[in-house]
Amino acid sequence: MNKKEYDDVMLFMGVLSVRGFPDALKNELEAEFGPIDIITEPFPFDFTDYYVPEMGEGIERFFISFRNLVSPDTLASIKEKTNEIEKAWADDGKRRINLDPGLLSESSIILATTKNRAHRIAIGLSLYAELTLVYQNRHYVSFPWTYADYRSERVQNVLYNLRNRYKEIRKLAKTTD
Repeated sequence: MNKKEYDDVMLFMGVLSVRGFPDALKNELEAEFGPIDIITEPFPFDFTDYYVPEMGEGIERFFISFRNLVSPDTLASIKEKTNEIEKAWADDGKRRINLDPGLLSESSIILATTKNRAHRIAIGLSLYAELTLVYQNRHYVSFPWTYADYRSERVQNVLYNLRNRYKEIRKLAKTTD
């Protein structure tokens, strides 16, 4: 029986930070996951106060994407590595940087998480994946569990731009094969 390879997808991260995006962190992420392709402008993260007790006031959200496409079966190891990086950047055990890796394809946004819920699937290493958005009829469609920021027009516009970039990267990869 022939096994079909997975289609490569774009690795992106939703980043929450009270420290901006230090060059040392950018360098660490690039050493681990390859060149960063896009860094969006930060904006205030005011969708929830869930992270304030740990991270403090003034949390900003921005997104990064990586130029190198990845196999979707690497999501658990990516999340494990971002958890290690978060711990290394913590102060007194409190995160100052939150890295939420996700996979973007033409049809979906999938996020990795440490928390088990009914709608999440185990992906190994005690981690889970969540189908957060699907792309249908030129729009992202959310679910009852989709995070509020991922439902917002601002974040969806970022995701549209990342999706377009993903399609460009795939097209370039096909012409160089």
